[in-house]
Amino acid sequence: MCDASAEHPIDDKEVKNIPLVTGSAAEFYIEPMLPHVGDIDVMFHRSTVLAIPRGHPPPTQLPAEFDSYAKVYEIIDSHLPGYVYLELRYLLTECIGSGQYSYNESGRGEHLGHDFDHRYQRYTHGPAVQTDMSHTPFFSNDAVRCVRCLSWPPQAADWPTRHRNYDWPDSATVDRVVSNGCDVVGVAHRQLRHIWMGKFQWRLSFSRAEIVLINSWMPVQQIVYHMLRFFVKSERLTESSDSSQAGTLSNYHIKTLMLWACEMKPKSW
Repeated sequence: MCDASAEHPIDDKEVKNIPLVTGSAAEFYIEPMLPHVGDIDVMFHRSTVLAIPRGHPPPTQLPAEFDSYAKVYEIIDSHLPGYVYLELRYLLTECIGSGQYSYNESGRGEHLGHDFDHRYQRYTHGPAVQTDMSHTPFFSNDAVRCVRCLSWPPQAADWPTRHRNYDWPDSATVDRVVSNGCDVVGVAHRQLRHIWMGKFQWRLSFSRAEIVLINSWMPVQQIVYHMLRFFVKSERLTESSDSSQAGTLSNYHIKTLMLWACEMKPKSW
């Protein structure tokens, strides 16, 4: 039995933060690079918060990592591509003994802000939180708060079916990527970061997809990726002489270019 209309007895002390290791620690699988991986980047989502694409029905089943009560937020597009808002839409309650969830619509229309979880925050840099994680089962200098979305978002609907000349990624890898869904990370577009709206703007994250894709590369592709990252860092192309960060490259630039090259060029290239 269950009553989705009942007040959710969620105690913040009991809420779990579910980690996902990302970045180089999750991407590189071959020696000798793995021992030289630096800090482990971790994304974590709460066990009582979930996102769904706008217009999708509420889920009736959730992975075991979620609690018996959960808030479901709809992903609402902003006027900036890739940036969204999260609006409370449903309250889920697990039915005892069945593993199914019932739902109640929420008419409050509240938007989720970045400060929904204060326990780990020290100071932020983009979506990353500088934090003391020593009391958790993982250790990291950077942890990214996120909200889990179990579905592949319509904003990226063309990715699974777009034409690929060289069959990378193959259909099995594409299916695995899509089945993992995505995440929404708490960071606003630079145009809005200094106004109140920025506290409620989120960005779609495909880190789960990137991990699957990069782990499907041949060893030589991983070596090229590693060497490009090393070159950019060693030549200080990621550093800026002032605080503007103008003209600097990031690991994400290298990753994006590498993923495009693997899709658009033959492996021999």
